[in-house]
Amino acid sequence: MRALHHRHAYVGLMAIVALGLGLTGHAHAQTKPKAHTVVIEAMQFSPQKLEVKVGDTIVWKNKDPFPHTVTAEDRSFDSGEIAENRTWKLKARKMGAASYFCKLHSTMKASLVVK
Repeated sequence: MRALHHRHAYVGLMAIVALGLGLTGHAHAQTKPKAHTVVIEAMQFSPQKLEVKVGDTIVWKNKDPFPHTVTAEDRSFDSGEIAENRTWKLKARKMGAASYFCKLHSTMKASLVVK
């Protein structure tokens, strides 16, 4: 009986140690990538500053009756012309920040931060 009690105490202690060390397999579970939407309307990007995580997808939706682009100032991405009621997607692959604008309407500016 005494040996059985010690065995249960040992198993319980190991479970506590495993939990404390995050060895359960669930403690460091990664969050699922999310989809974010930037609306292009009234000659502006909304939101004008968007923060996302690596792996997330950003979707730009053009609600204006004429085309726009989503073009990084450093030219690391460029959507080409996005027609009315069309979308363009970008997957955030690495951390960093990018300012972007519309090549057709240079006053339209926004920024994307990937954490």
